[in-house]
Amino acid sequence: MNDALLEIIGATKRYPAHDGSGATPTVLDNFNLVIPAGEARIVTIAGESGSGKSTLASAILGLVPLTEGKIMFKGRDISRLGRVDRKKFRRYVQAVFQDPYGTFNPFYRVSHTFDTVIRNFRLARQRHDAQALIEEALSVVSLNAAEVLHKYPHQLSGGQRQRIMMARAYLLKPDLIVADEPVSMIDASLRSMILRIMQRMRDEHGISFLYITHDLATAHQIADETFLMYRGVTVEHGMGSTVLSRPQHPYSQQLVASIPRIDQKWDGTVELPDELPPTPGAAHGCLFTDRCPVAVEACTRTVPKLLPVGAGGHEAACLLYERQASA
Repeated sequence: MNDALLEIIGATKRYPAHDGSGATPTVLDNFNLVIPAGEARIVTIAGESGSGKSTLASAILGLVPLTEGKIMFKGRDISRLGRVDRKKFRRYVQAVFQDPYGTFNPFYRVSHTFDTVIRNFRLARQRHDAQALIEEALSVVSLNAAEVLHKYPHQLSGGQRQRIMMARAYLLKPDLIVADEPVSMIDASLRSMILRIMQRMRDEHGISFLYITHDLATAHQIADETFLMYRGVTVEHGMGSTVLSRPQHPYSQQLVASIPRIDQKWDGTVELPDELPPTPGAAHGCLFTDRCPVAVEACTRTVPKLLPVGAGGHEAACLLYERQASA
């Protein structure tokens, strides 16, 4: 799509196994996504640990090469960018990572974080122009420059540090921010603030987000579009409110059912299945077979495709819907 901001086509990543077997386990398998240009949105990639979310984020940022497939940014394959174009790409695709402390150099004051960006990307020639840019970026995340710029990272709270990272990303006026678990290491009381900042950047400044998370509650709150992943495969996709309010894949239903609700008293128990490798049949079929409550023998030998299961592009990869369609 020539009018796409970001287009991911058949993204697949395999890593060599460390046991000397020569195997190459697939951690991301044929992932596809399109974020249109000129239509800022928050796209959520959700799933449990090991589902390929962070590998996908690293590939989009150009930190990990794909084994197969392409990642196109504004119509250009990011794996083929030269030095000059790659620097432009770095400006317009920014990242906010999980650890709001580990991304700082503890030897420098907070001001150094912004000064480095302004110098490297030549955003301003005069000091007063640079200061104006920094103050604007901090105001977007509801921070006062006079209160935080002179401090060291350890003098700030986790929420303040993460907001500074959001401001740093905003400073470059990017088209896309890849936010990899940006609220998982801050207090629950501050998570909504970070999510509101993301929504404000989308609505007021036209910045799209790729929001990586295992927290379906925040995904439901913020997502315009949601991909649910399991072992590197997209099992369900659609509008954020639809996927999480009316999940159709058995894996999605289990995830949504595990979300605590404040209007219901918890009187059950949590039973976690043993972490087992897929059965030999599952290697040629549905990867969720071993944990699926509705699996049949055909699931061990047939790879399910994403099929329509509702309006608005809602789709799920489950043989249940293939059987229904053929009935």
